[in-house]
Amino acid sequence: MTELSKLTIAGARDAMRKGETSSAEITADCLSAIAGADALGAFVHHTPDIAKDQAAAADVRIKAGDAPDMCGIPLGIKDLFCTKGVPSQAASRILEGFKPEYESTITSKLFGSGAVMLGKLNMDEFAMGSSNETSVYGNAVNPWKRAGDDAPLTPGGSSGGSASAVAADLCLAATGTDTGGSIRQPAAFVGITGLKPTYGRVSRWGIVAFASSLDQAGPMTKDVRDAAIMLGAMSGHDPLDSTSADLAVPDFEAALTGDIRGKTIGIPKEYRMDGMPAEIEKLWEDGTTMLKDAGANIAEITLPHTKYALPAYYVIAPAEASSNLARYDGVRFGHRAKLAAGDGITEMYEKTRAEGFGPEVQRRVMVGTYVLSAGFYDAYYNRARRVRALIKQDFDKVFADGVDAILTPATPSAAFGLGEMTNANPIQMYLNDVFTVTVNLAGLPGIAVPIGQDAQGLPLGLQLIGRPWEEGDLLNVAYSLEQSAGFVAKPTKWW
Repeated sequence: MTELSKLTIAGARDAMRKGETSSAEITADCLSAIAGADALGAFVHHTPDIAKDQAAAADVRIKAGDAPDMCGIPLGIKDLFCTKGVPSQAASRILEGFKPEYESTITSKLFGSGAVMLGKLNMDEFAMGSSNETSVYGNAVNPWKRAGDDAPLTPGGSSGGSASAVAADLCLAATGTDTGGSIRQPAAFVGITGLKPTYGRVSRWGIVAFASSLDQAGPMTKDVRDAAIMLGAMSGHDPLDSTSADLAVPDFEAALTGDIRGKTIGIPKEYRMDGMPAEIEKLWEDGTTMLKDAGANIAEITLPHTKYALPAYYVIAPAEASSNLARYDGVRFGHRAKLAAGDGITEMYEKTRAEGFGPEVQRRVMVGTYVLSAGFYDAYYNRARRVRALIKQDFDKVFADGVDAILTPATPSAAFGLGEMTNANPIQMYLNDVFTVTVNLAGLPGIAVPIGQDAQGLPLGLQLIGRPWEEGDLLNVAYSLEQSAGFVAKPTKWW
């Protein structure tokens, strides 16, 4: 077989079991693809020796006839996941040189099922960003380009390296994390599938924390079936994570029948934002028609507190970040600033954090510290928490009324150029999360599926939001939408 790195998880799984190829061969092809893709900035720590050893072990398991679905599948791992003995920096200078002596629960599950680690992937620093421009490693770059324009585009953020690597066929799939849309937005920008599970479906242990009540890891894959397969390997109760749900893990792949007859799909009127581009509006209408033609019932719904979601998110997330990032002080691990004679511990904290944290992280830590301070805690943080509860109640009511899934745009635009928003008001960048943050605030599962392309040839995606813990049903609706859309476009190789 040729061009093995272009295989899907399902395709590679089946081919390896038939003896048509091996994990070693697929891994070698991926490593070759990675070696020629420095221009994308996707992989930031390379682990070829680990990959080759894991692939050889996977081939032994496959030949023995008792290998899990993910056995032998080469993956990229977002730099936010702690991987034993491998740099795990969260794309920040403050964690420079940090090599954990432990493995995150999710990577343990994946490697335990025989998956192969090709290396660590670029991301926004501490997952704070929507364009992968805050990374200490430099920008990750979208493999897509506008028609007739060589300007580099963002792959989205914070999981920009994961999105770029999967779209460019450097790996078969990748891990991502999603605090306010950081799996779904980049997936939509590069034309792949990105799934954010229900909060608590997968463990957060060993993932560098941004906002603990919002963070959730998930798969970034080439199609919906692959997302179902990979989610199954990532899921499960973890006693090391107090927020991990003790629930059985369904067979998500078996749920993919494509039959959505009789399902009710909600279309929230609040997501029809002023100034929404005509291409996004048409994409949403086209997706609605596809689901209707597949036998679903379409119902207009209301989520009245949606307009407060973005401001509530940008109070809660920085507040939790300021608490989580307080541990990075130069004392125990990571970067420590050089001190002048007479400097004490306070100066060490100040200099270390000033050198170690980038501007976006500093901005969010300061905002978070402010909203948690005496005199402002009730005015900002507690008010945002109450708004969050109301947003969750909106979804609860809609689902109680019989809605099975909700269809919305995934992003307010196609991928924009690197640097185009860097000097803009930060709020303009934050608006990239306008369609996705509600899902994190309510703890719901959400998935981005590529549907079409804009006038300049860039991919556009739609988002489906599901009932809590019903990822199987959500994936099946997404599978039906994927089949109807028939999106098969790939970026033209320039890197």
